Parts: sequence; structure tokens; C-alpha cells
Amino acid sequence: MNYSHIFLYYTKYLLFINNFLLFLEYRLNHNIIMKRISIIFLQAVVVLIGIVALALLIRLPLMEGRAANLDLFSIYADPFILYGYATSIAFFVALYKAFRLLGYIGHHQVFSPNAVKTLKSIKYCAIVFSALIVLAGLYVRIWHNKEDDPAGFIAVCIVTTFVAIVIATAAAIFERLLQNAIDMKSENDLTI
Repeated sequence: MNYSHIFLYYTKYLLFINNFLLFLEYRLNHNIIMKRISIIFLQAVVVLIGIVALALLIRLPLMEGRAANLDLFSIYADPFILYGYATSIAFFVALYKAFRLLGYIGHHQVFSPNAVKTLKSIKYCAIVFSALIVLAGLYVRIWHNKEDDPAGFIAVCIVTTFVAIVIATAAAIFERLLQNAIDMKSENDLTI
């Protein structure tokens, strides 16, 4: 088999794609369109995360080992499942706020008090979510059935709590930076 022909074919193909993309970059206002596309893509990712999380919240209780012999009401009326649904409210509020923040960025309103309030809400939602996850982990660790091994659930709690704390920290840092930028902008507007 002659690999040089395949290599030349793909090289020509890649050169054609490269030239086409350069043409598009030249013809279109690249910054505005790419920024708009990236904002829409990120908003779609946030919506997709919400849909997957909702599907998992609906489907996972049915796949649990104890659910094999229970009816639907008994499965979804379990206090621990209800606690998981209550905990997920903070998660979905944070997703909604992230969607709104991306909307502010898309409308060039990132340096506004609304963006700061949205980041503050995301920070508080992440803190509440991590606290509720820690409480669930402690509950399972202290009062679990002695025949069961809670190590897997506790590991998931630790990882989820760590991710929520990282998100809360990032939101707090961005909130502070954004507030400082708004304050500097208002000071500059006053001096002019």
C-alpha cells in the first residue's frame, strides 16, 4: 500500500479546509460571530448539563438495589431520595444563574451590577450545595446499615463537595474582580 498518496490526499484536503477557513475569517467579522457562537455553545452546554442531571435524578432511584421490589411511590417517597431532590434545587438554581451570566456576557453587560449579583448567587448556591452534600455523607457514614459499605457513596460526596467548593471559590474570585472593575470604571467615569 502506498502511504504517500494517502498523505498527499489528506494534506490537500487539510489545505483546502485551511484556505476555506481563512476565507471565512476574512469575509466575516470574526470576533463578533465567534464570540456569539461561543456564548450560544456555552449556554447549550449549561442546558445539556441540566437535562442530564434531571434525567439522572429521575432514573437513578429506579436502578437502586432496594428499588427492585418497591412500587414507584415507595421509591420516590424515600426520605433520602427526597433529600437528594431538595439538594438538587441549589444545583439547578446555579445552572440557571450561569445561563443568565452567559446572557449578560453575550449582551456586553458583563461589567454590570446584575453580573455581580449573579456571581454572588452562584457562589451561595455552590456553598449550600456543598454543605448539603457533606450532611448527606455524614448521615450515611454515621447511620448506614452495618451490612452495607458506604465507601462509594462517601467518595462521591467528597468529589462532589470538592467540585462545589472550587466553583464557589472561582465565583467569589470573579465576583471580587468584577466588582473592582466596576468600581474603577465608575471612578474613571466620574473623573472625566
